[in-house]
Parts: sequence; C-alpha cells; structure tokens
Amino acid sequence: MRKILITGANKGIGLASTRAILEHDPDCFVYLGSRDAERGEAARASLGELAARVQVLPIDVSDANSVAQAAGSVEGPLYGIVNNAGVAGLANETVLEVNVDGPRRVCEAFLGHLQEGGRVVNVSSASGPSFVATCSPSRQKELTNPEIELTEWETLFAEYRESGTDNAYGLSKALLNAYTLFLARTQPGLHVNACTPGFIETDLTRPFAEARGSTPEAMGMKQPTEGTRSTLHLLFGDVPSGWYFGSDAERSPLDRSRSPGDPPYVE
Repeated sequence: MRKILITGANKGIGLASTRAILEHDPDCFVYLGSRDAERGEAARASLGELAARVQVLPIDVSDANSVAQAAGSVEGPLYGIVNNAGVAGLANETVLEVNVDGPRRVCEAFLGHLQEGGRVVNVSSASGPSFVATCSPSRQKELTNPEIELTEWETLFAEYRESGTDNAYGLSKALLNAYTLFLARTQPGLHVNACTPGFIETDLTRPFAEARGSTPEAMGMKQPTEGTRSTLHLLFGDVPSGWYFGSDAERSPLDRSRSPGDPPYVE
C-alpha cells in the first residue's frame, strides 16, 4: 500500500486532494494531516467508504514539536509527502512561519520515512512567480537558481524577513519554490516538485472576494476538486524533479506567470 502524508488536509484543497488520491488509486493510504484532531476526524468521516484508508495525523506545521511528534507516529515507508498547509492574509511573520518554515520542517522530519523514488509535492501558488517578476534581476537569479545552497536560501529568507514586504504571501511561495530547487538537487533519489492548484475557492482565498465586495464565482475562483490536477500529476505521473507546474499540470516558469492552456515552459 502506498502511504501519502498531506498537511492541512481537513478542508479545502487538502481534503479534495485526499479524496482524489484515494479515488485515483485503491492501493493508496492517506495520513490526513490536521492541526485539530477533531476537525480531522470530521473530515475523515466526510469521505465515506474511502475513510477506511485514512488515518488522521495531528500536525501543526508551525510547531516544531508537533511536526516531530507526528513524524514519530507515522509507520513508513511513505510513498509521498504533500505540503499543502498554508495561510494568507495574516501577519507577515505568521505567513512565513507556516508557508516557508512549515514545509521545511515537514521535509526534514519526514524525508527519512520516504521510500526510494518517493514524491514530495510542495503546493505553491502563481503568486510566487508573480512576486519574483517584481524583483531586481539579481534577486530573480537568486530565487530561481537550481544550484542554490541551503545557506544561500536561509540568507535570502532572513534578509526578506528583516526587511519586511507588502506581499508576504507571494514572497512565501517564491521562497518555497526556491527550497524545492534545493531539495530536488540534494535528494536525487526522490521526485521533488512544486505546483499551483490554481485560483481555488477556499478559506484562504474567500476573503479576497469579500474585501472587494464580490463573490468567488465572479472573481473566477474554481472549486477545490478542480485544484487537485497538478498534485495528482506530480504524485503519480512520469515527472522529473525540481520543476514548478501550473494548475494544468504543465511546467511553468519561476519568474513570471503562465496561464493554464499556454504552451509549457521550456528553458
């Protein structure tokens, strides 16, 4: 049985991905990561018969102790890790803590559980490449460098943290994409990639519509079930390592946006 961990899986894209994975492959088992165990159990129950292949895993990616405890309770080997947990619209430090530090904590704690050839999917956002597009040429080069070292990445992260930004969410996803490049290079036995699910209606995006006096539908947001395509492709498809994919499961650039349906990015 192929075991997959999904963080932030008690609602939204994480829960939709859990269902999609279980429906895609009857040999899959999902550790449904949730900060709140009770909400996790409610999410598990909503899966009906599929719930037999689900175990709720209490995990708060912003808490190192919580991540370590979760890693200690998982029975490997794992086939895949989906770093889906994320936040937006909160204090800059909170956004960076969850969206950047969180996936790093999870990877460092769980990589030892991954089987040879296992998959790591970092759920990112088109906001990452859009952020990079606004940076200076030197910053763009640093944030998209496939040879980036962990110390260089940490320095970038620290500098941005200290200087502050008006777009913490976009920055967090740009840094997550850069971390994906580092991890892919240093873990050659794994498939490590990032992707955007698209503009999906979730608790994270709904406030954007409300702030504009609009509705998710009017703003073009899609349902969570439509945000699972790229994640499934990176888990089960024939993919390389160290790439970033659009919501249409096609390779996309790290330094500018690419719309679904456009030709795939080629270096």
